[in-house]
Amino acid sequence: MARTLPLSTSPSLSHSDDTPRRRGLIIVLSVLAGALIAVVWSFHFVDSVIGDNVANTLLGYDAKGTAIGGLAAGTVFAFVSGLAGTFTACNIAVFGAMAPMADSPDAESNPLRAALRPLGKLALGMVVVSAVYGAVGALLGDRLPQLSTAQTASGLPVRLIQASVVFGLIGLAFVYLGLAALRLVPDPFARLSGRFPNVRLVVIGGLIGGFLIGRPFPLFHKLFEYAAATHNPFYGAAVFVLQSLGNITIMAVLFVVLLYATRGGFTRWLTASPARIATITAVTFLVVGAFTFLYWDVRLPAMFGYGWFPTVSW
Repeated sequence: MARTLPLSTSPSLSHSDDTPRRRGLIIVLSVLAGALIAVVWSFHFVDSVIGDNVANTLLGYDAKGTAIGGLAAGTVFAFVSGLAGTFTACNIAVFGAMAPMADSPDAESNPLRAALRPLGKLALGMVVVSAVYGAVGALLGDRLPQLSTAQTASGLPVRLIQASVVFGLIGLAFVYLGLAALRLVPDPFARLSGRFPNVRLVVIGGLIGGFLIGRPFPLFHKLFEYAAATHNPFYGAAVFVLQSLGNITIMAVLFVVLLYATRGGFTRWLTASPARIATITAVTFLVVGAFTFLYWDVRLPAMFGYGWFPTVSW
């Protein structure tokens, strides 16, 4: 099986075998794709039509309108609300994070092991960030902007300001990682990868876990309010971890199925050309980064009179 070269190579303007060609075109098309998603994205469809219906079906009751009836019910609600929030554009980052790790010697002989290894490292980063924020949220409660009911003079909720800041930073981080995959900026993991080969996945998992810090998804907001009302940092950490894991469960299952169905064919295709895996990683990171930044830091403010951004109503 072909083995991909590490993404820690120093950036260079010259083209080597593992450096994608037409990098300028890759950047332009990826950013345009992210911008297009930001234009047509419907939070109502994703949050209500998909999210609410999935949660209502799995729980057997109106997830948004029914009070959480105790710690056990809140624990179930946490995982289900995470599962219901799967269909968001941020999950493009999950595939992009695992793409560099898909080339495994176990891909043909043991596809499950080949899938679980990168998923475990990704989940580790998510769990750490989710647990810490869940504990802090349970202790601070409505002192956090995310649970505030205050608004600015233009009607912009304070909790959306937190979302704008958090998602904007995460979006820029993914854009940077995409540029690093194209060898256009220094790889932030270059030095650490030698001693800690899984540091890239753990950190990217932390970025994905960071979506909880800004997420305005109504079902997550409801869970957050309940966890904060308990004032129990251990419970807050537990339900936030479950929410994060639920959010990537479907993508994880699809990744395992893909490896099993192709019996290594997917990884052979992915790594057939040394530059292919770098290109796919760059595209996924640039698309999700551009979408995240444009949606939360350009389109969202425009909805409240701060600037302008085109949208499609549907």
